[in-house]
Amino acid sequence: MADTPLPGYLVKGLFSYTLPKVLSYPVTNLYRYAVIQVAGYTVTNFPYPMIAHILEKPSRSFAGVKYNTNKVDRNKGELMLTANFGPIQALRNPRPQDLVNYLLMVAAQNKNVANTQFHAVISSRGKTYNKHELTQVAVLWLKEMGYGEQPYLMVFHKDTGNNHVHIVSSRIDRNGRQIDRDYEQVRAVRNIDKVLGYTNAMQYNFSTKAQFYLILERLGYLGKDYINEKKLQKKLAAYRPDQQRITELKALFQVHKKNPEFISLMKSKYQLDLVFHSSEGKKPYGYSVIDHATRQVFKGSEILSLKYLLADGVEFSVTEKTAQGFQGDETYLKNSDYYLSDDSGSNEYKTEPVYIGPIFIAHDVDDQQVLGMKRRRQKKARTNTR
Repeated sequence: MADTPLPGYLVKGLFSYTLPKVLSYPVTNLYRYAVIQVAGYTVTNFPYPMIAHILEKPSRSFAGVKYNTNKVDRNKGELMLTANFGPIQALRNPRPQDLVNYLLMVAAQNKNVANTQFHAVISSRGKTYNKHELTQVAVLWLKEMGYGEQPYLMVFHKDTGNNHVHIVSSRIDRNGRQIDRDYEQVRAVRNIDKVLGYTNAMQYNFSTKAQFYLILERLGYLGKDYINEKKLQKKLAAYRPDQQRITELKALFQVHKKNPEFISLMKSKYQLDLVFHSSEGKKPYGYSVIDHATRQVFKGSEILSLKYLLADGVEFSVTEKTAQGFQGDETYLKNSDYYLSDDSGSNEYKTEPVYIGPIFIAHDVDDQQVLGMKRRRQKKARTNTR
């Protein structure tokens, strides 16, 4: 079937972050991206490298849990995280129905809400983000959306060309209050920008795209595919070097550069992050200065030449990223230094470590007896013999 242009009113809806009802029809006329079906059209070229979309299909039975655990059962998904499920967190092999029952118990605190299931998808373009990075992004995103303390599970889907995680939670909290859902599709996208660091990094003044990504890296954010090229280029074009600040930094460097702890002193006392650039195993060929106090990035040569700076034996190293994401196949959610407040370099919060016990859905005989076809075929009573 030939590609069909996307109607203007739908484009407006998409770019104002409101996704219409899911249907199907092929459309491939934008940037290449994950398949999103909206209002009768399949948009395979959505312009955001990472998106967050909240599925609107109503459910009071938390059907999203079974949908996602079935993916795990068929080896098309992987359970990445369960959190805030109370006593169930202590179970080594919680059944899907255990998770559903707990969500139903929480949702029962408010019987006036028809759709108690919160089901969202966070997707990257292709394999840009791995399953651990997506999970980390999702945890921070849930906090921004108001679901950080809610019971939720996260499942990584590996049956499409675009890495993505599904999240299922309850829209009702333990006190019977509904989690804020006003403009949630808008907030979903904006909070992805915040979690990835783009919102914070764009508050800095910088002269190159490389400096923009350097800010993200040094602050420990995971963002690496900012797509709003027009906004970025506009900011680059507006850059003007702050000569007064350059003069101040030059004087500061000259006073302290003989200090053997020069680099750490600049960072701890003056919020100046010196980043040396070098090829592997070779001496640095340049450096950058990220001034967190005034939110600016300078080329080192604008302040002091590299040769002059290192003349007094300043010790340097090419350091790693500030924050560490998920590594390997570990099942612990590691602490992450992600957000900076608007007026300081301190952490806004840290994610708490959560242990994920292995879940073997395919081998759960009780589930097959209680919920599946074997119970009906064998004409056995609907009881749990475990």
